[in-house]
Amino acid sequence: MSLKTWPLLLVILSLLLVANLMFGAVSISFEGILNGFQADSEHYFTVYEYRFPRTLLAMMVGAMMALAGALVQGVIRNPLASPDVLGVSHGAGLAAVTYMTLFPTSDIAWLPAMALLGGFSAAFILWWLCGNHSSAIKLAITGVALGALYASTVDFLMLVKPLEINNALLWLTGSLWGRGWNQFFILLPWLGLIPIALWLAKSLNLISLGDDSAISLGVNANTLRLTSLAVAVGLTASCVAICGPIGFLGLVAPHLTRKLVGGQHQILLPCTMLVGAILLLFADLVARTIDPPIELSAGIMTAIIGAPYFLWLLFKNK
Repeated sequence: MSLKTWPLLLVILSLLLVANLMFGAVSISFEGILNGFQADSEHYFTVYEYRFPRTLLAMMVGAMMALAGALVQGVIRNPLASPDVLGVSHGAGLAAVTYMTLFPTSDIAWLPAMALLGGFSAAFILWWLCGNHSSAIKLAITGVALGALYASTVDFLMLVKPLEINNALLWLTGSLWGRGWNQFFILLPWLGLIPIALWLAKSLNLISLGDDSAISLGVNANTLRLTSLAVAVGLTASCVAICGPIGFLGLVAPHLTRKLVGGQHQILLPCTMLVGAILLLFADLVARTIDPPIELSAGIMTAIIGAPYFLWLLFKNK
């Protein structure tokens, strides 16, 4: 199945890429899309300056957040684990909102660094509360509780800083609206974390056998765990800084991919990136076309899919 899955996922991704360029508040023909990359075209601004960078960002963010979820699930060996369920996304969001509300005139290029600090802090707090060998349910419930605490703190910040509330509210819904080339180039260097994640694939296969077995085969379990979580937090925090917390993508994409290609991480990780890109492209397409010119947030669409899926997993693993 895995050999057939690769081309199928690539075809779906390509079709969604074209659809995201063609459809929106104004539909453009395929020929118009091709001409839209020329500066003298009537569709140049819509295609090249608006839809194309947004589509690229959706692919990048979807792939990176899905990859982060696969890393967390693999290294913790926990089907309920993902950066957003464990509170990492909300921690990154809290740090980013704090930066935006307290320093509204500061350079947005610092947002990923602030979100990274918040993500690592949230991961450390979760580890401090739960320890190394917690059950799936304890991790999930603690992460959800911490996420609610971070969200409440964000609400408080927006109440005491009402003048900065509009940007923060739009950003918190997990939206690709208004994102363009500036955000694309800010996120671009963080793609350097992807080769590191793929390099960890073989070790993740070994640690799935258990720490003792992995150690006997030459894997330093603690180093692998810290490296994988650090890469996952970096991927998540950089995406959250650009598009806000897009919920459940890191939970759903690895599970769907595992059903398609199995659990071998050399295949699972790259396929998970494709599935994540597909899911976010589809969510953003639906959000833009369901009732134009009104535009919903992509994060709302992923939450509609992901929340019931999380509840099903929670009851399945109780």
